[in-house]
Amino acid sequence: MARTTPTARWPDAVVSRVLDDTLSHDARVLGISGLQGTGKSTLAAQLIDAAAARGLRGAALSLDDLYLDRDARRALAARVHPLLATRGPPGTHEVALGLSVFDAVRTGTPVRLPRFDKLEDRRLPEAGWPWAERIDLLVFEGWCVGTPPEAPRCLIEPVNALERDEDPSGTWRRWCNAALGRDYPALWACIDRLLFLQPPGFEVVFDWRLQQEQALHSARPGGGGMNAAGIARFVQHFERVSRQALRTLPDHADQVVTLDAGRRILREA
Repeated sequence: MARTTPTARWPDAVVSRVLDDTLSHDARVLGISGLQGTGKSTLAAQLIDAAAARGLRGAALSLDDLYLDRDARRALAARVHPLLATRGPPGTHEVALGLSVFDAVRTGTPVRLPRFDKLEDRRLPEAGWPWAERIDLLVFEGWCVGTPPEAPRCLIEPVNALERDEDPSGTWRRWCNAALGRDYPALWACIDRLLFLQPPGFEVVFDWRLQQEQALHSARPGGGGMNAAGIARFVQHFERVSRQALRTLPDHADQVVTLDAGRRILREA
């Protein structure tokens, strides 16, 4: 029988099994990959709590915390393509910053963990980053973690209206795909174990992202945000790489948790 995974909490048994697998392989860095809305950050937080209960020091790093600041993305947009002003797709992260955190974890060196303020669209000043003296387990989560680039021939045809209308020459998607193949493998190589949270398809991302936006509205009434039309356009920035993740990660990841459209757990492998 399928088990419900509330957006606020994962079943303790699932958390325990993921942690057991991670520790049994002496992993220092656990990667969690999953499309938008799959519950990656929630699971990461629960894993850190579960690790603490076993006397281990855990910490989380999100791919989102490596975003380039708004000004840097605007410079990219002016130099390469206007769509690079939107944070999130490959090429809009500071990969070297993530690598410096992984290096510190490996060597046991104290490190500050970067944090990005999405409301202000900028990375927080380093003085405001949480300080970690020693990390036994780093949970690194992100929407495209572990995803390989596509073959050039796959980039010819647009996958949605955004690519068709705003990237008709393919400049943006080729640039992002090149960054994914050039810069990000160094990050993926630092991951000891990779968990993929597999949804039924990309089609659920809009609904899940809309739920997230509605929750943000409830938490900060009058704080702005995107309406349904804005979300529909926004998620198209991620469709191509998300579909590549769905094609490749089930066979590449060390663990896969399969979800249905209601975020119920269908299978663990």
